[in-house]
Amino acid sequence: MKSTIRFLLFAALLGGTATTGIAQTRADSSLVPGLSRGYLGLSAGISKYDLRSGSGGFNFDDSDTAIKLYTGAYFLPNLGLELGYLDLGRARRIGGNTSARGLNLSLVGRLPVTTQLDLLGKLGTIYGRTNTGGYGGYGVQPGKADGFGLSYGAGLRWAFTPQWSAVLEWERYRLHFADRNSDVDTTTLGLQYSY
Repeated sequence: MKSTIRFLLFAALLGGTATTGIAQTRADSSLVPGLSRGYLGLSAGISKYDLRSGSGGFNFDDSDTAIKLYTGAYFLPNLGLELGYLDLGRARRIGGNTSARGLNLSLVGRLPVTTQLDLLGKLGTIYGRTNTGGYGGYGVQPGKADGFGLSYGAGLRWAFTPQWSAVLEWERYRLHFADRNSDVDTTTLGLQYSY
């Protein structure tokens, strides 16, 4: 988790430096040709793993802290793309930890409610890597897994200035674990900078 926090702080610093130059370009431009109204965001919240606890009577805790660093832009007024890095924290089961991280690519739709408030909907895919540690033979198989899975979610975005917004989101990610495919849900609150 410490390496993830260091990575996110470095990325935020790098992103802040990049946005200084970006903000001096046209207001509706983006880093990717054909896209407009780009944004960067950082969110944190709670993850909840939908996993089996195993049969050994071990302690079981299926929620932890989730962190998301993302960027996106719109190709139509209310339809865009978003790319994000996720650290979904750890679940404790079978005497060890189960962790998940991934890269997510989503189609993002927005429905303006007012000039400052938007409803958000997302549908996409995640490439995730998981690691299940602990004791084998208790109905849960330890090991590593990776692969693509479905992601979707919904949220609210409140623009409290023209460049800065608060974003509240719920998202579900379908991930491959060593013993089976399972969902991880996140509820996050974060800041988004529009350029």
